[in-house]
Amino acid sequence: MNNLLVFPLLIPLCTGVILIFLKNKIMAQRWISAASILLNAAAAAAIVAQVRTDGIQTLYMGGWLPPYGIVFAADMLAALLVLTTAAVGAACLFYAFRTIGEQRERHYFYPFFQFLLAGVMGSFLTGDLFNLFVCFEVMLISSYALIVLGGTKLQLRETLKYILINILSSALFVAAVAYLYGVTGTLNMADLSVRVAEAGQGGVLNVIAVLFLIVFSLKAGLFLFFWLPGSYSAPPAAVTALFGALLTKVGLYALIRTFTLIFYQDPGVMQAWIGGMAAATMILGGLGAVAYSDIPRILNYNVIIGVGFIAFGLSVGTKDALDGAVFYLLHDMAAKAMMFFLGGLIVAAAGTHRLKDMGGMIRRYPLLGWLFFVLALALAGVPPLSGFPGKLLIIRGGLDAGAYGLTAIALASSLAVLYSMMKIFMQAFWGDEKPAPDWKPVKPGGAAYWALAAVSVLVAVLGIGSEWVYAFVSQAGDGLVNPEPYIEAVLKE
Repeated sequence: MNNLLVFPLLIPLCTGVILIFLKNKIMAQRWISAASILLNAAAAAAIVAQVRTDGIQTLYMGGWLPPYGIVFAADMLAALLVLTTAAVGAACLFYAFRTIGEQRERHYFYPFFQFLLAGVMGSFLTGDLFNLFVCFEVMLISSYALIVLGGTKLQLRETLKYILINILSSALFVAAVAYLYGVTGTLNMADLSVRVAEAGQGGVLNVIAVLFLIVFSLKAGLFLFFWLPGSYSAPPAAVTALFGALLTKVGLYALIRTFTLIFYQDPGVMQAWIGGMAAATMILGGLGAVAYSDIPRILNYNVIIGVGFIAFGLSVGTKDALDGAVFYLLHDMAAKAMMFFLGGLIVAAAGTHRLKDMGGMIRRYPLLGWLFFVLALALAGVPPLSGFPGKLLIIRGGLDAGAYGLTAIALASSLAVLYSMMKIFMQAFWGDEKPAPDWKPVKPGGAAYWALAAVSVLVAVLGIGSEWVYAFVSQAGDGLVNPEPYIEAVLKE
């Protein structure tokens, strides 16, 4: 057993509790939050190194062996996602220091930030479906608070919609878990894999699999994304960056884990469902990104396109496609955080979120402009930037599997991403200056730019250092193609 596995969950959980008692001491909250997230990143890096050298790591909580106790398990997929979450979370935290505002800081922004990280990391590391539900709820309850902080009319309306959708999906999650337990008698993921294989997937198990598909698709924004564009437009950029980078990725991780570990014996039906939903998500997301002319909506629809692209890799299910899905998942977490950082700074500098009221910003903010240009190329998958390796692997996997229609849609969605991002770049940064009537120059401060620089470096490393990163990604992909090592590591005792 490896007790280090509980640290990514325990550190932010304890930090959040401590910060509750420091409500009015903003600088203390900042320092403690920063130390916590950096310590968490170090623990996550140590876990990645251990998984790389020693294989899958496990921890049986309370000494109870599976399938009776809760188990934490870190294969390379979970370890990489935890490390990326820590890195992106640190960037979001430092960005928030100078952009979130003192009012939100005094109303428990930092405790809820830490609790959300605890839920995300717990979701990645747990090996038990019911514990996954618990971690989801910790994450969601924290997100409810973060999305409503500030209390504008838009935030209150979108928060209500966001809460109702997630309550519905959580109720379906509980029902799916109950049905699965009734059929198999266990909720341990590794044990479920064995028992579902013994029972033979089909009949009621296919119905349960579809129920899980609906639940996790609602949470990821896969096809059932009608709630996302409005809800992600309501909070400030620091919160939206956290949501866009992490929350949808937890839903995608749950889909990947469920349909490569538990319901993988009869992939034909579920792969067809996921493939169809991925195609619809990329098409509708692309149409939304191209059609809208305000920055928050365009960026939110780009989140949806990324969700569809990763689901496309899962639906193909070949080694290349799954490697690409993992690689693109890591890229998407970093790139979407950078996207919302830049979007928030652009809106703050222009004094408006409408593109028709912007122009000429390249003269005053050349660094923002050229960073946004590079990001647009990365999101579209232009080499040697971070979006290229994952997209190349997924496209190659799609072609090898004969999924020519899905591959064509995926390529078209990349063009939609490029067009929508270049629309922002051209209209906001070129042409004549169009300051808003009440426009004032905005300089968020050093912390926001340092956060932007850090996540930009991460995007660059994932692209330029893709050969080095691929060694880790390939190990994660091996575990998805062949779940036997994961099952043996969890059930070895």
